[in-house]
Amino acid sequence: MRIDIITALPKLLESPFSHSILQRAQDKGRVVVAVHDLKKYGLGKHNQIDDYQFGGGAGMVMMVEPILNCIQDLQAEREYDELIYMTPDGELFDQKIANRLSLKENILILCGHYKGVDQRIRDHIITREISIGSFVLSGGELAAAVVSDAIIRLIPGVLNDESSALYDSFQDDLLAPPVYTRPSEINGWLVPEILLTGDFPKIEAWREAKALEITRAKRPDLLDKESL
Repeated sequence: MRIDIITALPKLLESPFSHSILQRAQDKGRVVVAVHDLKKYGLGKHNQIDDYQFGGGAGMVMMVEPILNCIQDLQAEREYDELIYMTPDGELFDQKIANRLSLKENILILCGHYKGVDQRIRDHIITREISIGSFVLSGGELAAAVVSDAIIRLIPGVLNDESSALYDSFQDDLLAPPVYTRPSEINGWLVPEILLTGDFPKIEAWREAKALEITRAKRPDLLDKESL
């Protein structure tokens, strides 16, 4: 998989992709993440990428030309399965979307900044708009990193144990069951006995029951009405 990210602030994305699972995924060759500085496509001697709004109003707007020129350069090199714009008014990102995007080959993500991008980019270029929540960030960079992280960890070969992702929260619309490690007792706090038996069918049944119990208590909205 390849993920291209267009941003006005590329340094904001240096750290998220330089550590842990995301770094190892790139080292293994499972994913290529390329960050593109939009200011390289800016206009004039000051590399302008934003301008005042038509009709007045507070906040600057990212201009069409730099974004369009950057995207067209990238499209000349490869075809993209999705051109995503990170925006608070996009569809709410969830595990199902992450699962589907992880199957794609090439994804381009545009990070908004200032007051956002000229609507014509959204109307004519972008294929999907995604939000990570009902709140506003200073820009789309952190949101792009969140989406990329959720996608990349699902790519086969990224996690040391590929079955691990199957037990994450929100797979099958359930929260994850509780997990424990050594020691089995500390300060009188005990690990559930079932987990120490080695009886894996019973352990799996216990985990499924706990996942359902936790989901009912914390996120009943994830369950069908028939399950409540």
